Amino acid sequence: MGVVTRSEPQTTPDPRKQLKAGRPARSRGATGTLYGVGAYGLWGMMPIYFTWLVPANSIEIVANRVVWSVVFCALIITVSRGWGKIGTAIKNRRIMGTLSVAGLLIAVNWLTYVFAVTTGHAIEASLGYFINPLVSVLIGVLVLKEKLRPLQWTAVGVGFAAVVVLTFSYGKLPWIALVLAFSFGSYGFVKNRVGGKVDAITSLSVETAVLTPLALAAMIIVTAMGQATLTGMGAGHFWLLASTGIVTAVPLLFFGASASRLSMTGIGLLQFMTPLIQFIMAITLLGEHMSYERWIGFAIVWVALAILIADMLLAHRRTSRIRKFAVA
Repeated sequence: MGVVTRSEPQTTPDPRKQLKAGRPARSRGATGTLYGVGAYGLWGMMPIYFTWLVPANSIEIVANRVVWSVVFCALIITVSRGWGKIGTAIKNRRIMGTLSVAGLLIAVNWLTYVFAVTTGHAIEASLGYFINPLVSVLIGVLVLKEKLRPLQWTAVGVGFAAVVVLTFSYGKLPWIALVLAFSFGSYGFVKNRVGGKVDAITSLSVETAVLTPLALAAMIIVTAMGQATLTGMGAGHFWLLASTGIVTAVPLLFFGASASRLSMTGIGLLQFMTPLIQFIMAITLLGEHMSYERWIGFAIVWVALAILIADMLLAHRRTSRIRKFAVA
């Protein structure tokens, strides 16, 4: 998943470009929505992809994901002649420091997520991304000292109640969900410190480059322990692991294209696609069990999200009215 960014101002399409190949050109918003559906849809289908990589363990999968992402990003940067942007980012200590921290956070997120999916905990992984928006709101309060609206406080309270119910359901704290939610929420917070100073591909390149020495060391250790599968399971398995770079970068690029065309509200609503798809795939294709108590816990989470979405839409409507009157 990606970090919500501010969208660019929408412009009126050029009438001369309205027709292409005999069909009207899609509006900026429609195109942004398609890119967003592509990004969040691909992220939602990740559980199936990672199960294909078994018997590789989570450490080997994440290590390969880092290394092959660097390779794929290098190809994109070379084709797009973006090495100047990489150089600018590297020379800026603040940007490098921020992206290094972001890289460590996303590594924790990836490792936890892959471990969850490959060990039969995809449902709990989806829970992590369901409660991620609530965690982001909580980070805003604790770190940025933001003041929450009443509905936001209600959503956070209901979300906390859901965690309590799920803790009783699982018989333990749902640590996988919480690690995923807090690591990705923190990742989003750190990335927002960079703002629009680096684009998506530059950011991913720097983050994964910082992690590459650790990833290579992990691959060497896994190989020394006799647990490496990259070259020992046939060409199909090798290329599946090598494709982790493409699988990582493509949805991120789609997200960047979507975020530049849609409002923050639009992106915020689309993001719920990912955990919903993950949840459906976990209980259908992966055959994970949902007890009655867990259904109750998830239902409470969904109520919290519904409250948060309602607040988001109301805030967007108020902001739109204020802007409209200001222009008038």
